[in-house]
Amino acid sequence: MKISRKWLEDFLFPAVSDRWLAILRVGLGVQIVVYCFSLYGEWHNLFALTGGGWINRDLTEAILTSNSRFVPRIGWLVTVGSQIGLSERVILTITWTSLLLAGCFLIAGFFCRTAAIAAWFLYVCAAKSGNLFVYGVDHFTIAGLFYLMIAPHPDRYTLDRKIWNSPAKDPELHGFFRRVLQLHLCVIYFSGGISKCLGSGWWTGESMWRSLTRPPFNVIPGDVILAAYPALQVLGIAVLVLETGYSIFIWPPRTRLVWLIGIIAMHIGIGLTMGLYLFASIMITLNLAAFGPEFIFRDRGSADRKPETPDNSPDQAALSDA
Repeated sequence: MKISRKWLEDFLFPAVSDRWLAILRVGLGVQIVVYCFSLYGEWHNLFALTGGGWINRDLTEAILTSNSRFVPRIGWLVTVGSQIGLSERVILTITWTSLLLAGCFLIAGFFCRTAAIAAWFLYVCAAKSGNLFVYGVDHFTIAGLFYLMIAPHPDRYTLDRKIWNSPAKDPELHGFFRRVLQLHLCVIYFSGGISKCLGSGWWTGESMWRSLTRPPFNVIPGDVILAAYPALQVLGIAVLVLETGYSIFIWPPRTRLVWLIGIIAMHIGIGLTMGLYLFASIMITLNLAAFGPEFIFRDRGSADRKPETPDNSPDQAALSDA
């Protein structure tokens, strides 16, 4: 029992640096900024209750209310604003601007936790109020912002650390949060890989064909895809191997880099061939934060093993973190 307990403690609380948090913070900050600018011209059309929006917000929020009354939504903000005499358009503009500023603050590392909480809340409001347009990117972004909201801030690269001279957090605490993120990704890829394996579409290339030819994801001309159809079966099987084997081969140091590069290449391919750039970027950010710091900061690995100081936290298990 003592040996098992010691193994469990070492697995759940490895001493790592705060660099994983820096990757997650900057990556999510960029994600939020790009998300805001991508919706700049359509923000009011998406969320306005009046004024000829694409889909009336009444419908999406009524669907949301039927599932849960406690999920944040744009309607809450509009109601609060109306109490102080602000119009719906002004509230929507303030919401967009606040979300953009929260993303910028995350990139700079300024008031990190406050910015993370604000970004999470406002992003949930936007995603849930536009629920009919939500897909995987929104779910993963919300999950990433939740991790960022409860993470042990600040990391060494933040303005908070430099301005307020905030002390570094316990490296074992960083290890725990990073470990939970790692396990979360393993569950995501394993469940996704197994569900794909159960059908025949990914083995024959049919699912790849449908993914690449269905509007609005048909970025590549159909005749080009048709000419490359024999390769789709190979790519489909490669996706199955990458996702199903992720939870096994991402842990050993000898195979971690290979699997990490493979997963990142897969998401880059999804972004380029289907136009799902935000989805690709959030998945790459989560993977790099969970399993990439030892490779990104490899040339500074020796510094990670120095004793803890306010400006230097250890990453004692950089290449054997698993």
